[in-house]
This record gives sequence, C-alpha cells and structure tokens, in this order.
Amino acid sequence: MPNQSYPSCDYPSDVHKLSHGGKTILLIGTAHISQESVELVKKVISQEKPDRVCIELDEKRYSSLTQKKKWQSLDLKQVIKDKQLSTLMINLLMASYQKKLGGQLGVKPGAELLAAANTATENGIPLALCDRDVRITLRRAWKSTSFFKKGYLLTTLFASLFDSTEISEEKLAEMKQKDVLSELMDEMGTALPDVKKVLIDERDIYLSEKIKEAEGERLVAVVGAGHVAGIKKVFEKDCSKDLKRITTIPPVSKIWKTLGWSIPLLIIGSIVAIGMQKGMADAGANLLYWILANGIPSAIGGMMAFANPLTVIGAFVAAPITSLTPVIGAGYVAAFIQVMRTPPVVKEFETVGDDMGTVKGWWKNKLLRVFLVFLFTGLGSSIGTYVGGYEIIKNLIS
Repeated sequence: MPNQSYPSCDYPSDVHKLSHGGKTILLIGTAHISQESVELVKKVISQEKPDRVCIELDEKRYSSLTQKKKWQSLDLKQVIKDKQLSTLMINLLMASYQKKLGGQLGVKPGAELLAAANTATENGIPLALCDRDVRITLRRAWKSTSFFKKGYLLTTLFASLFDSTEISEEKLAEMKQKDVLSELMDEMGTALPDVKKVLIDERDIYLSEKIKEAEGERLVAVVGAGHVAGIKKVFEKDCSKDLKRITTIPPVSKIWKTLGWSIPLLIIGSIVAIGMQKGMADAGANLLYWILANGIPSAIGGMMAFANPLTVIGAFVAAPITSLTPVIGAGYVAAFIQVMRTPPVVKEFETVGDDMGTVKGWWKNKLLRVFLVFLFTGLGSSIGTYVGGYEIIKNLIS
C-alpha cells in the first residue's frame, strides 16, 4: 500500500492524530458499550484504509469476542488447579457490569473493538492485538492490592452488579470527555492507587509501545477513552524497557511466605508442646478441637452455597489440613469437588453475566455456585484457623 498522509476528514474529538518515527496514527477513544463508538470506528477504518488496525485486546479477550462457543473450551478443573478461580470470578464480575450497561443501550460490551476487527478483515487490513494479557493484568492488580483494599474492591464490584442506575448515550458522551475522565481517574487513583496503576497506567505504557511496534506507516488504533490521555502522555517516550517489568507477575514476598508457614508451625508446635507438658490426652483434645473448629465452619460454608453433599464432606475433611499449609486452601479443594460432582453446563456459562445480577442467580447457576463454594468454604476455614489457633495457644500458656 503506498505511503500517503491521512485525508482531512471532519472527525469528532474522539479521534486523535499522533506521529512517531515516520508513522502516522489515528487514535480513536471509545466507550466499550456505545453504538456511537461502533459507527465511528467503522467509518474511520473504512475511509482511511490504514496499513494496520491496532485494537485494545489481547489474544484471550479477542477469542472471547469472536468465538461464540468459547465456554466449551474452558477447562474449569484446570482453572482451579492453577489457582485462577478468583481471577476468573473478578473478570466475570467486570464483564457482567459492562454487559448490563450495554444491555440498556442494545450494545454488547466490546462491540466497537469487534467492529474494528471485522471492518479491518472486510477491507483486507491486518490486525494488531496490542493489549496486555488480561490474566497478567488481573493478577498484578490483585497482588498489588492490600488485604483491606481487596475487600473494598470486591465489595464495589459486587455492588455494581445490583446497581439499577440507567445510562444513556448522552451520559456516555459526557463520560468520554477528557475532563470527566481525568476526574474519574483521579478519584480511582485516590481510592485505589495500586489498582489504578496496574489497570490504567501500566496498560497505557503497554498499549503505547505495542502501537508504536505495529508494522505499517499509517495506523488506526482503537482503545477505550480512559486510555487516550495516558497514551498521549507517554507516546513520545521510550518505555520499551518497562515492558518486561509490567508483564511479570510479582512473586509472593518473603514476609508473606514466612508468615504463611509460621502459623501452621506454631499450631503444630503448640499441640506437640501441650502433649509434652500436659500429656497426650490434652494434645489429642486440642487436635480434635482444631479439626472441628476448621471443619465445621467450612462445611457450613458449603451448605450455605447449596453445595453437593460430597463437597460439604470434602470441605470438612480438607479444612483442618489445608489450614496447616499455605500451598492450597480449603476453598479450592471444595470448588474442585463441586465441579467434579455438579459440573456447570454450557448454557450456564453463557447466562452467567445475567445471573450475576440477581441474588437468586448466584445459587441457581452452577458456575456461580462454584464461586460461592470457593468463597464460603474458604471463609469458614479462615474463621476456624483463628478460632482453633486462639484456643490452642490459650491452652498452651494457661
């Protein structure tokens, strides 16, 4: 395709012209649930016919948008084995909220990104998927957030599912304005600075570098409006050296590793010490207390989630053992048993976004019930650890 500059078109303020190393880029800021954005990306790509279209998607999210039967290839058992259940749940929570808002406007979340991909394909234009792997983004966000901020984040996500606030295209247009978005980003940065850094700032850098790396001299890049200001800010900087850092999942700190093993060692050591000081009968009584203190709350958590009976039994058996090792939690064991005994069907994967918006749906949908099993049995085991540990330490020093 011959090199030529972009024609002078009367595009709205959502379209920004950037230059880098002989490349000319039209950066389109969109709302992910806006029909107006869908029409805009179609218009720009069709008129400009660039050398390449860059979109704010990674391979995982692109597949989820383009493959109607994506859920059939999801191995839920492997997700649990890889300890990715919490990541999947947060991803679904965010997707469900976007789907609910998009449903009010008759637009599917990410429709403008899919439209960009389809328009590019129709015109024989290569695609460049320029976003960071969503699994890395979510895991970095989770690991960078403190315990209390994690609770705040989860509460906010859950509350958003039951928010009945209506939204219109006019409201979306207002939200896409730079001053409003800057205000929203500042608010997020104040409340959840570490989350904002991972979800927004790091991805601004990643998107900017990948767009600059894309082949071709004339490019169209389609990103969410919330990334436009950040991309423009770093676009002229060489941030390529930062890519390795922001695509690496931080390891668990030595402090947490030490703390994770110190509690089990303290409990086991205390029971042994009780046996040496007061006799094996007292040691056995404390061991039994530990088993019941962990097993009963975890089993109750399973029953609260309407888990399969074998899952409830498994939670009771697993909790006293998993509480003595930081390698795996009772929630993951119970969730795995639940999937084996009561596996979700494809239809439930497809309706999970709608079911998340109702209290009844969480217990009706078998996939969501797996999450409830994971959360409730894990919470029960945590309660049991503190109750049992407190009683054993008290008996040791009394």
